[in-house]
Amino acid sequence: MAGGGNAIRGSRVGAGPMGEAERGEAAPRQAITYFCSHGHRSVVTFAVEAAVPEHWDCPKCGLPASVDSDNPPPAPKIEPYKTHLAYVKERRSDKEAADILDEALQLLRTRRKAGEIIF
Repeated sequence: MAGGGNAIRGSRVGAGPMGEAERGEAAPRQAITYFCSHGHRSVVTFAVEAAVPEHWDCPKCGLPASVDSDNPPPAPKIEPYKTHLAYVKERRSDKEAADILDEALQLLRTRRKAGEIIF
């Protein structure tokens, strides 16, 4: 039996109307307007007693937004992706890298002479 009966789609047994009477009165609210550097204007609603944040992420582009329409916050500087090697080179000089390589090769050669199987 496919889709027969008189059930209402999207409801469940015992579901009734959800109005103010069942949920209670809504808290007093305030609308705050935020502006991003792309010129987007976003209105966010907060409870009157809630602390209103200085910055809010723009829902249209994701940039930070503030309540100051004349001076919106600048876009964050995006750092380029660094490889593991780039981070290592920041910590070690070429001389240190050569010393570490020489030490590792010496250890490997010593173990091979001793007959250890090394791949």
